[in-house]
Amino acid sequence: MNKKISLGLAVSLIAIASAVTFILTSFFSLQSFNEKVVDVNEKGKKYNSLQTLDSYVRENYLGDIDENKLSAGILKGYMSGLDDKYSKYLTAEEYLAEQNDDEGQLIGLGLTLNEDENGYIRIANIMHDSPVSEAGIREGDIITLIDGVSVLSTGFDESVEALRGAEGSEIRLTIRRGGIDKDYTFSRRSIESVTVTGEMLDENVGYIKISSFKKNTPQKFVDTLERLTSNGAKSLIFDVRDNAGGSIEMLSTCLDPLLPEGVIATADYKDGHSETLIYSDENKLDIPMTVLVNKNTASAAELFAASLRDFSGAVLIGEKTYGKGVMQKTTEFSKNGAVVLTVAKYKTTVSKCYDGIGLAPDISISNESEDYDDQYTKAVEIAHNLIN
Repeated sequence: MNKKISLGLAVSLIAIASAVTFILTSFFSLQSFNEKVVDVNEKGKKYNSLQTLDSYVRENYLGDIDENKLSAGILKGYMSGLDDKYSKYLTAEEYLAEQNDDEGQLIGLGLTLNEDENGYIRIANIMHDSPVSEAGIREGDIITLIDGVSVLSTGFDESVEALRGAEGSEIRLTIRRGGIDKDYTFSRRSIESVTVTGEMLDENVGYIKISSFKKNTPQKFVDTLERLTSNGAKSLIFDVRDNAGGSIEMLSTCLDPLLPEGVIATADYKDGHSETLIYSDENKLDIPMTVLVNKNTASAAELFAASLRDFSGAVLIGEKTYGKGVMQKTTEFSKNGAVVLTVAKYKTTVSKCYDGIGLAPDISISNESEDYDDQYTKAVEIAHNLIN
């Protein structure tokens, strides 16, 4: 037997439900409002502190204030406060230099540099036809002073930045070799980056060195790859030692002719969504491969090595890699400057992200002497062994 609910009880239940809904809505709205108020208040405190500091400096600072440098310094300081070594603010001049570098053009000395164990700058590679290529400078030499200022006092990153400059401008370097320092003066100039070189080591093994992944890399890579395979290469050695990375888009183009069809690598973003970074078509180079890596192999170069190992069974030889598995996005900002911001982590669809960890080589070997490349010799041995 059905029981009927009186009109008064029904009205009461509706009123209670409405009240509960109103209370819950009000609670969450108030909570959201309070969070926003706290956020606004915290931001207000930061900007008030900056304004207070600005007023104090302008009233008491003895020197002159360059407003452009001050604005750039504030923006650089904000990005530095993220405590992320890959995120940064670029001035208009720095942004232009980075754009030229991405194109495969650079203005400078044509040097690839690493930090040595003492904190100085070690010359890892010298570009052909660079300002220093005919001065007797060698790979492995140490830069101790830049325009008379010690690299140790300035710091590695700022010292490397000091090497940049306008085309035609001069720079004085103090270079150490065998404990002896010598001064050199060079003029910066525009140089086209040679990012790919290759040769047949013998009738069976081809060798390709990739120094970075820039806009001029894919065409040179494909041309070199086709030349070596046409010349009968039955096994390939890819050398990405001291390759700090570059453009993921350019990397994708280089990997495409080497790997099987499918999604090779993905990026994971803050909001939880993932995107395909690298997709390979059905064309695949079906010959054994080895990849030379070291502690300075980073970012896109690590993804290159990881992708070849995961999808083509390539053997990694050398040292554990740097461990940079995060991606940056460059966005134009005020007055032609730009913000470089870390926005995602990436990895192959087979392996875990190597950020902060690096890639462990399949065959671990270090170079004991600057005069002999043990890693290269081992790679040649393995490349021959892999040929059926």
